[in-house]
Amino acid sequence: MTRVKRGYVAKRRRNNILKFTAGSRRAHSRLIRPAIQQRIKALACSHRDRGKRKRNFRKLWIIRMNAASRQHDLNYSQLIHQLYKEKALLNRKILAQLAILDDTIFSFILSQVSKDNDTIQLPLFAGPSSQ
Repeated sequence: MTRVKRGYVAKRRRNNILKFTAGSRRAHSRLIRPAIQQRIKALACSHRDRGKRKRNFRKLWIIRMNAASRQHDLNYSQLIHQLYKEKALLNRKILAQLAILDDTIFSFILSQVSKDNDTIQLPLFAGPSSQ
């Protein structure tokens, strides 16, 4: 069997691992074995937190929409129910941004949603348009 010299390949692999863990503390950024474990943990945490970030932002949008809609005598669940009834094409992220950045548009949307009429002539809503 022929001899395999893999010093360059192994050195490059270790250097890549140490580059990945460069921000870690103590041995986790200097020694290869703790660095490998640190990289595995970091990748697992980043994978887990990508899903958690989506949940956290959705919670934040709901909190903001609830706070803004309560100023107009409507709570979050009533607002979402009315939006579903009217087949609105606005998601929670956009509504939360409107509630924070432009209260006049948000209050206009709330006034249109809280009305009891069936035909709303807005580009914000899907449905049959009377032309």
